[in-house]
Amino acid sequence: MAVQKNRKSPARRGMRRSHDGLQSPTLSEEVSTGETHRRHHVSAEGFYRGRQVIDVAPEIEDEEES
Repeated sequence: MAVQKNRKSPARRGMRRSHDGLQSPTLSEEVSTGETHRRHHVSAEGFYRGRQVIDVAPEIEDEEES
C-alpha cells in the first residue's frame, strides 16, 4: 500500500480543490431572435448563429368540445 512521505499542507489542499466549484452555464443572445440560449447549443426556436437549423413544430393546444 502506498504511503505518502510528507504531509500535505492545508494550503496545498485548498489549491487542489479550487477548481472543483460548480459554475453556471455561459449564456448567449441569439442574433436574429434576441433569445437567450446556452453557448454552442441550438435555441428553443431552432436557431443557431442567425440561421434556422431545426424546424420546430408549433405547440398543439387541446380543445375541449362542449
